[in-house]
Amino acid sequence: MTVAIWAGVMLIGGLGSVARFMVDRAVARRAARSFPFGTLAVNISGAVLLGFVSGLTLSHHAALLVGTAFVGAYTTFSTWMLETQRLTEERQIWPAIANLVASVVLGVAAAMLGQWIAGLL
Repeated sequence: MTVAIWAGVMLIGGLGSVARFMVDRAVARRAARSFPFGTLAVNISGAVLLGFVSGLTLSHHAALLVGTAFVGAYTTFSTWMLETQRLTEERQIWPAIANLVASVVLGVAAAMLGQWIAGLL
């Protein structure tokens, strides 16, 4: 790995985390509910993007920069788990289950959609 690749990962990862923050806040502000719609939107859109990237024939370094740096920083497994756990603490069991099921089912479908779109190109 070169210094340029490391710098690219830091820069692009930073952009991914800022994009996550912006999308999460925009969705959460509009939804204004205790359900974590912002995180769901981020993770589903990230799954589409990662599926799309994986469906392209990118070089190893390009895939690293887009897939790992940007999408890895954009999506958030830990926040998803923490928000689900918070829902259970608040005794919102059905929303917690809905968050788990919707995230997994929609995430897999979104990744498949992204790969399908890439295959059309």
